[in-house]
Amino acid sequence: MRDPVTGFVYPDAWVERCQDPYRLHLAEEGLAVLTASGTVIVRGYTTGTTAAAACMAAVLTLDGPPALSVPVTLPCGLVVDVPVDAEGGRATARKFAGDYPGDVTAGIEFVAEVLPAAEGIHITFGEGIGRFSRDTPRYKKDAPAVSPPAFACIEESVREAMETAGLPGVRIELTIPKGRAVAEKTLNPRVGVFGGISVLGSTGLVEPWDDHLTESSLGRVSAAGLPVLTTGRIGLRFARLRFPEDDVILIGGKIGESLAVVRDEAVLFGLPALILRHIRPGILEGTGYGTVEELAASPLFGPIVRETLAEFSAHNPGIKVILIDRKGTVIGETV
Repeated sequence: MRDPVTGFVYPDAWVERCQDPYRLHLAEEGLAVLTASGTVIVRGYTTGTTAAAACMAAVLTLDGPPALSVPVTLPCGLVVDVPVDAEGGRATARKFAGDYPGDVTAGIEFVAEVLPAAEGIHITFGEGIGRFSRDTPRYKKDAPAVSPPAFACIEESVREAMETAGLPGVRIELTIPKGRAVAEKTLNPRVGVFGGISVLGSTGLVEPWDDHLTESSLGRVSAAGLPVLTTGRIGLRFARLRFPEDDVILIGGKIGESLAVVRDEAVLFGLPALILRHIRPGILEGTGYGTVEELAASPLFGPIVRETLAEFSAHNPGIKVILIDRKGTVIGETV
């Protein structure tokens, strides 16, 4: 059985240990994760998926009947039915957290209101959606904190709804009424995003990083000949291309725990933020930058990374570190 989201082939022993056929089916469909113990943990929906559902439902009900769910095509290619409460061009959708106990945005309400337009798709990101307090390498000051994959998912969902409803154009306002309050519990204030939460989602699904999933990941790390540890989806994709014969394992932020169970050698591969913060927690001190992404776009990055990786390699000779940018280009690695 293969996970359609990550591509990981579940060992037969894991499948045999699962005693819940329904949940096993969810894992087979990509909506959940099977662990080594046979436990199945349900994935949640990202803020991007929730936003797309609200916008899609608002468009469908502008001149159509009320809706209780809509089919959203996720960035990873899966199609999921997302519950909504929609009527008369106004829709709400609540973020589903799955079995992820630490999701502070669980249950938060997204509201979309739509009006007809002459042509095209016009989306306003309003109350409760964060905005950047300064220019960054990818976003301008005051731009809404909406990632490109999330925006593409929203736009495609709206386009599908427009075709179904026969509308030439729409104007949509998307808000998150409690977004400002919830944002204080997230990392947004630390990374320069103010006024609300971010609308994100590279796959459209949230990984349920709880103790069961961590245990399964660590089991894979300790059993692999050369585990390739990656912290996120972008790293996962490019690691598979670079290391097609090795076991590429998504570990999220569990870098320390994963390195502790490596048998001999391993590769730590991915975007620089989590990896560099683990290797050198104070890497931003004295740089004048608020995030690793901003540092990476500055002349300081090269010397700092070379020094940091050289020191790490001296103390951890069996761990090769490879840092990439979002296009998969290597921007730093241990010798």
